[in-house]
Amino acid sequence: MSDLVVIDGSMGEGGGQVLRTSLALSLVTGRPVRVENIRAGRKKPGLMRQHLTSVQAACAVGCARVEGAELGSREVRFEPGPAQGGEYEFSVGTAGSTTLVLQTILPALLVAEHPSRIRLCGGTHNPLAPPFDFLQRVFVPLVNRMGPKMEASLVRPGFYPAGGGECVVTVEPCRKLSRIDLTERGAVLRRLACATVSRLPRSIAERELACVAGLLGWGPESLSAVQAESPGPGNVV
Repeated sequence: MSDLVVIDGSMGEGGGQVLRTSLALSLVTGRPVRVENIRAGRKKPGLMRQHLTSVQAACAVGCARVEGAELGSREVRFEPGPAQGGEYEFSVGTAGSTTLVLQTILPALLVAEHPSRIRLCGGTHNPLAPPFDFLQRVFVPLVNRMGPKMEASLVRPGFYPAGGGECVVTVEPCRKLSRIDLTERGAVLRRLACATVSRLPRSIAERELACVAGLLGWGPESLSAVQAESPGPGNVV
């Protein structure tokens, strides 16, 4: 195919982001892509469960033809059709990041013809990945300023290694994304530090918040300890 884009997955740090961004851009532009040397910079190169789920999600949203979609694969060929809104459910099957799976398909769904509801299961609070709180509190409000109407809700958190978290994202798309300018910092409206523990003593969260209060000089009105229910133990501040 003449307009096939070939991407070297070993570029930069040689991680999974090259694959996810390639799939996202392929869905948006409709151009087929072949990603080679997938995750070449990692100790275990090739598709891990989280990356395979991203490929499968992109395939579902784009009604795509795909080759190489299997665990350990170091090359994927992806030929998308038009991105389709709808009801989707994707499970990583491990504690792999749900927010990174969403990152792969979201750009196309923001401008799709129909609304979408996506249920994602796996890890919601992972090292080296945007935690759900960032998605909900920072990313979603900025996306909504561009025209779509997006909401994200946490059913339950999922921590490494048990995973088992669940979140739901809904998207009302728009025809064209509007420009936003983020050149000045807004006024401080509220300060809040939240320490969440699952299947661990609440005292861990309280000690963490004491550290926050000591470092930043915040009072108790800005501190919140939450006991959450998750399949495995975990902690996030």
